[in-house]
Amino acid sequence: MLDWPPAVMLASCESLGCRTVVNDEDEAPGWDAIDTAVHSVVADRDPFHVGFGNLPGQGLFGLSAFRADGHWLLVTYGMTDLFLKDSDDQQVSGWGYELTMRVPRDAEQPPAWTIRLLERLCDYTWSHGKPFASGHRMEPGGPITGRDDTRLRALAVTRDPELPAIDSPFGTVQFLTVVGITTEELARMKATRTATVLAELATRSRLLITDPSR
Repeated sequence: MLDWPPAVMLASCESLGCRTVVNDEDEAPGWDAIDTAVHSVVADRDPFHVGFGNLPGQGLFGLSAFRADGHWLLVTYGMTDLFLKDSDDQQVSGWGYELTMRVPRDAEQPPAWTIRLLERLCDYTWSHGKPFASGHRMEPGGPITGRDDTRLRALAVTRDPELPAIDSPFGTVQFLTVVGITTEELARMKATRTATVLAELATRSRLLITDPSR
C-alpha cells in the first residue's frame, strides 16, 4: 500500500529556476540529458515543476509536467544522477531510470494526485531499495487518484512509448511509464502477461495515457 503525502505546491519551471535549484553556478549534465530527450517529443520549454527538498542522490529531487498534445507528460528527476556521479555502477546512472506518466490536460496545472503518486513510487524505491522495471505491477491499496470516482485501482510499469533509453554523462537512463489500470485489467495481466494487456490498451491510447474517467 502507498501512503498519500500532503498535497504539493506546483509552480512554473521559470519561476523556480528548474534545474538551477542548488545554486546558479551548478551544472546538471544528467538533468540536461533528460531535458534533451523530453524536448525531442514535446515543445514545452516552461513546464510546471515541483521540488521535493531532497539532496541530490538521496531521493526524488524534482518533477516536471510538460504540456503535450492534449495531455500532460510528467517526468521525474532524481532516480538517476543529475549533478554528479553518485552511484557506483559506471555504466548506469543512479537507479537506471526516470518515471513518466501521461494524463489528460484539462486544466492549467496537472492533477495533484499525479505528483503524489509518482513521488510515492520513487520514495518506495529509495526507502526499500527495490527499483521498478518494465512489466512490474502494483496495487496502491485504493484508487490511484485517492478518490472513489475512478475505476483505476492498480498500476503497471512499462518502457515509455515515446522516450527510448539514453546515454547520459553518468550512464544509461531508461524512461519507464506508469499506467493506471482497473482491477479487471490487473487480473488479466496476472493470468497472461502485463505486456499483453498494455498492448490492448495501446490500441486505444498509443501513448498509454492514464484517464481516471475511463
